[in-house]
Amino acid sequence: MEPTAILVSEGPSGLWQSDELYNIKSLFLSLSLFFIYLCFFCLQRFLLLNEYVLTTSVYPREAEILKELRDAIANHPHVGGNLTERVFATAPDGGQFIALLLKLLNAKRTIEVGVFARYSLLLMALTILQDEAYEIRLLFIKKANVEHKIDFVELQALSVLDKLLENQENESSFDFAFVEADQANLKNYHERLLRLVWGGTVALADPSSAHPMWQFTWKDMIKFDKMIVGDPRVDVSQVALGDGMTICRRIY
Repeated sequence: MEPTAILVSEGPSGLWQSDELYNIKSLFLSLSLFFIYLCFFCLQRFLLLNEYVLTTSVYPREAEILKELRDAIANHPHVGGNLTERVFATAPDGGQFIALLLKLLNAKRTIEVGVFARYSLLLMALTILQDEAYEIRLLFIKKANVEHKIDFVELQALSVLDKLLENQENESSFDFAFVEADQANLKNYHERLLRLVWGGTVALADPSSAHPMWQFTWKDMIKFDKMIVGDPRVDVSQVALGDGMTICRRIY
């Protein structure tokens, strides 16, 4: 018995399905390339805008001692090359915004929770008006002759805030508060600082406007931002300066 040869030919339906699949793949590839181009275009525009803001209004007005500190941070072998740590340092445009808030408030008594690179601490000491005595071990603070304005307490932040609140005279006695500490405790800091500020501004946390790629790091910040929007005791605004800030003003 001779073997039977069977020829299997692709009918019209099979050809149509193959062409359709090819078209879908081509469309997907085109959309992917367009999305990559769009992301690159937006990133380039953002970087150009950011560079324009920094070179036009931030760097020309930045105090020389702040520039020296910023350069030292960027070139430090344990900080400058670490992207995660650099992200959590106060950006100069954010610092300029904080300085403007302090001047608008005519702030004389401020409190900062958490000190990473001390850029914001030095900036506030240069900006506020009141002189109060203290001693701190930091080269740039001493170089700027502002150590007498700072009371540096190196303890757990919540315990320090609670200690301040034990004295009723401290309630509603601060003009401005800035948080640059662990984000898991933002809600706890918020509750205590609301009692310490008199109705001025609380710049709660930097960074704030978390990019999706950092959500695994900033999940506490995102959770806090969602909570604070529903807090009727404060006015709130988020600004995309540096890595973002959440600004609050105590209403009552």
